Amino acid sequence: MNKYVRWGIVGVIVVGLTGLGIHTFVPHENKELSEGNTKPTKKKENSLNVRAVTVKRQTLNDGLSVSGSLLPDEEVQLSFETSGKITEIHFREGATVHEGQLLAKVNDAPLQAELRKLESQLRLASDRVFRQNALLAKEAVSREAFQEAQTNLATLRAEIDMIKANIDQTELKAPFEGIIGLRQVSQGAYASPTTVIATLTKIRPLKVEFSVPERYAGLLKPGASLHFTVEGQMDTLSAKVYATDSKVDPETHTYTIRAQYANSNGKLMPGRYVNVSLNAHEYKDAIAVPSEAIISEMGKDKVFLYKNGIAQPAEIVKGLRTASQVQVLKGVQPGDTVIVSGTMQLRTGQKVILDSVD
Repeated sequence: MNKYVRWGIVGVIVVGLTGLGIHTFVPHENKELSEGNTKPTKKKENSLNVRAVTVKRQTLNDGLSVSGSLLPDEEVQLSFETSGKITEIHFREGATVHEGQLLAKVNDAPLQAELRKLESQLRLASDRVFRQNALLAKEAVSREAFQEAQTNLATLRAEIDMIKANIDQTELKAPFEGIIGLRQVSQGAYASPTTVIATLTKIRPLKVEFSVPERYAGLLKPGASLHFTVEGQMDTLSAKVYATDSKVDPETHTYTIRAQYANSNGKLMPGRYVNVSLNAHEYKDAIAVPSEAIISEMGKDKVFLYKNGIAQPAEIVKGLRTASQVQVLKGVQPGDTVIVSGTMQLRTGQKVILDSVD
């Protein structure tokens, strides 16, 4: 093929491609303007339907719910103060016993025999002191002899008191009224001071023990009321705080509190878990908004206010948080309308339509 022909074909191709590129990249006339529109069409912004609340002053209760447990008012593991063979058991397991009631006894026969011996000597010693005193009045005996007789009498009395104390140690008595638990020994067994006979528990009243976060330390004083529930029971029971710990636990950063529940019918038993509800503090004339109205961004908190159909953001400072509301210390005022729904879709200046205002 003639080289001039080839160069001609190449030139036609180049010209065709150049024309195609110019057509592609050159701006075309706006169809809307060519049809007589003098301004471009602006997309219409949609309004967002929302719910809102009107801010009012109200009373907020700083309440909380924590787990606790029931403790006996008193509880002790019963054991003898001395060693010996158990000769008597006078209680029934699970029964109520009274303060001072004899529960069990170890063998005291040697002590009883010693007591009888000393008591017989006591009568002779008393008679001797009486005679020595009469003779001293007649100056028939010396004062030293009379004083010796008095000393012997006082010594016998002290020995008798010691024997009686040892006999008391062979008797196991209830230190307070309560329910005695399961027996751990049998009659005829040898008991020592380390042998647990049974456990005595006082269940009227009961103690309610629970711990609260450290920020509540010092707020709950003796006499404060609280309510609690027990699993498996529908009733809400009342108790009163009677004591608090002396410090905050440095490991758990909690503060332990004890309340007292009468348990007059004796239905509740120690060891059960309870759910405690209480009001730690009351804030009057507080400003609060629903928690769902608050948006947190970049370490700051804000709400959207409804103003003339427009959503406007307002930065706030939060205070107390309850189950459904958050106290606002700064940023909104009574009478403001705060948007509580669709907050994640809201933008500054967005048009909104109120479906309801509470």
